[in-house]
Order: sequence, then structure tokens, then C-alpha cells
Amino acid sequence: MITSEPVILNIKDVSLSDEQFYNLCHLNEDWKLEETAKGELIIMPPVGGISGNRESEFNGYVWLWNLQTKLGKVFSSSTIFTLPNGGKRSPDVAWIANERWDALNMEEQEKFPKICPDFVIELRSRTDSLTQLQDKMQEYLNSGLRLGWLIDPQNQQVEIYRQDQPVEIILLPTSLPGEDVLPGFILELPLFKD
Repeated sequence: MITSEPVILNIKDVSLSDEQFYNLCHLNEDWKLEETAKGELIIMPPVGGISGNRESEFNGYVWLWNLQTKLGKVFSSSTIFTLPNGGKRSPDVAWIANERWDALNMEEQEKFPKICPDFVIELRSRTDSLTQLQDKMQEYLNSGLRLGWLIDPQNQQVEIYRQDQPVEIILLPTSLPGEDVLPGFILELPLFKD
């Protein structure tokens, strides 16, 4: 089956263990899999060139800032995090502070780390459901995310997620500061042309 939208399977009565999900992902390396906290297995389609380029640029900006500050670790969209609320999620860009990352042992770091990133970026592609991405951002918040940006080129806006605060929506173009999570980091976002 070829699709440009995620395929969602309800597996809540199946209850895959962390090890079983890890093995499932490795047995199906050609598929990008996630599991929601509600027990849904999501098979994600690959992104197109425009979204892939934007995602790579965002990751590069965070990586360069981190290279200069050495405050944490940056992760690509290929990394799956086992969240405290049970979800197994893969953000487009993720960052974790050194002290939190270093608290994990080598096996925890090697597999799907049992930790929620401090910071994530989710980039909405043309085939992504905004509601599903908003639910994903809420899963991160429920698991301890400190700052998250849902960048939505289709609506020319960014949704900013912070602990114990309502979601803030900012229209593009804008500058997004990393606040106290990524001190000194600023992401300049233009109007997007698709």
C-alpha cells in the first residue's frame, strides 16, 4: 500500500513491551514507526524534498548552537524517545541537556532512550494532520517537555508549547528565541513558500 498519510493501527489491547517495539522497529527498518500514549501504532510516510530540507536546516541550526555552547545533545528525526507517559515518539529535531542525558546508562542511551527531550521542533508537512501533531506536542508536554515549536508552513504560523502555559500562536515571519531552555539561540523563520 502506498500512501502519503500516516497509517494508524490501534494496538492498545496488544501492549507491546519496550523491547518488542524496539525489535519491531529494527525488523522493519524501511518503515518509520511511532507509538502514541493511547496505544496507536503510527506508520509514517517519508517526507518530500521541501520538508526534508527544512527539517535538516532546523536540525543544523540547533546543532550549530549546541556546538558552540556544549550544553546538551541534539538528535535527528530518526531517534525514537520512550516517553514517561508510554508514547514512543520521534520529533523532527530534539535537544536534551547534558546532565539529563548523562544520567542515562549506556544501554538506555543506545536503545530508544527513556527520556523526554527538553526541546523539540515538529515541522508540519503537507500530508501531516495538524490535530495529530498537536496531540503529539501535548504528549511531549505531559512527559516533561520544557519548550516545543510546532512549525506550520500551511497556516504560516508557529505554535509554542511551554510547561503550565497555554499554547502561544505566532504568525510568520518571526524570530523564535530559545528562552531559558536554549539560551542565546534564535531561529529566524520567514514566510514559507511551497
